[in-house]
Amino acid sequence: MCSVTSDADVRATVAAIWRIESARIVATLVRVVGDLGLAEDLAQDALVDALQQWPESGVPRNPGAWLTAVAKRKAIDGWRRRDGLDERYRKLAHDLDETTDVQWQPIEDDVLRLVFAACHPVLAREAQLALTLKVVGGLDTASIARLFLLPVPTIQQRIVRAKKALSAARVPFEIPDPQEWPSRLSAVLGVVYLMFTEGYAASSGDRWMRTELANEAVRLGRILARLLPREPEVLGLLALMEFQASRFAARATPEGAAVLLADQDRRRWDHSAIARGRAALARADALHRGRGPYQLQAAIAQCHATARSVDETDWASIVMLYEVLGRIAPNPVVDLNRAVAVSMASGPAAALRIVDELVEKGALRGSHLLPSVRGELLARLGRDDEARTEFAAAARLARNGSERAVLQRKLSSLT
Repeated sequence: MCSVTSDADVRATVAAIWRIESARIVATLVRVVGDLGLAEDLAQDALVDALQQWPESGVPRNPGAWLTAVAKRKAIDGWRRRDGLDERYRKLAHDLDETTDVQWQPIEDDVLRLVFAACHPVLAREAQLALTLKVVGGLDTASIARLFLLPVPTIQQRIVRAKKALSAARVPFEIPDPQEWPSRLSAVLGVVYLMFTEGYAASSGDRWMRTELANEAVRLGRILARLLPREPEVLGLLALMEFQASRFAARATPEGAAVLLADQDRRRWDHSAIARGRAALARADALHRGRGPYQLQAAIAQCHATARSVDETDWASIVMLYEVLGRIAPNPVVDLNRAVAVSMASGPAAALRIVDELVEKGALRGSHLLPSVRGELLARLGRDDEARTEFAAAARLARNGSERAVLQRKLSSLT
């Protein structure tokens, strides 16, 4: 056990452990009890025990294992009270050590099994994504709502209904047979992608990145690539995440402040991750089935990852890739990113026309992204008064503290 000095220390430690381990803890419990709602309740009860016991006993050497073991015992107690000592109880009890300080050895595929269960066809695509981001990604409903640009109550209702639907349908929490993959794979890839996106650039809070969440997404992507080595979009998503993750060390200062792409020390990029990304994208292209959305995004990321500087980046190729991506997967964020690339390839005036079209369409309303990019373009055109207005609006809309600080610095530089 490790000593802890105060209740505040324990609460901070429990919060950090839950942020990192929650998906594996819940996934392990789901495999045992077969019910997502019950697994979450058991995990939360174990957290309460930790808050009560750890101030006196200290934090265990393997806190994730402690929480999982306590939650399993609570499941046993519930079965004992309800059904007596049945076969399910005997099997689980046989596997448990008498001490709660056990070796933490999560089964690698438990989390992936949970993702596939939550992406069951019995649920609508929107419910699949919301539920999995909540349970596997550990995102709160407010963060999920911001990702989907929807009200929080709407997301809450989706998650509640999804859990009830899975329970009513008695969905097995296991990786489905290969013939069932096509009906779920798109949603699974979407979940992993959104997990990584939230980890790469946190939508709220004071942390610029949630690297533990992004790293978990990369881990799941690698498992999927091993299971489906001939699925080009699986390889494309893995390549995209490897390229983006390669910049983690350079994307923040030691104090956690954001460092934008133009200011990053590229010597700190992880060139092993870049090599893995290039290899994954090459394997996807070698299948000769055409590039899908994830492969196209990976190709864009590769242009950035292999350039020696912002000025030496192949912006013309990036513009072309965004144009193709916008045709096969229309999305205002894609159009906004294309505008940024156009500004580097052809100048801010051409890019501003694209952004103004998005404004006229009412795209990305409520997001800080559009006024942020528009402010940047206006500043480059010397239209400082308009740029200040846009940066001020973007800062008000930003929910991430680090991102807000970047926007406020840009605003101050114009004042």
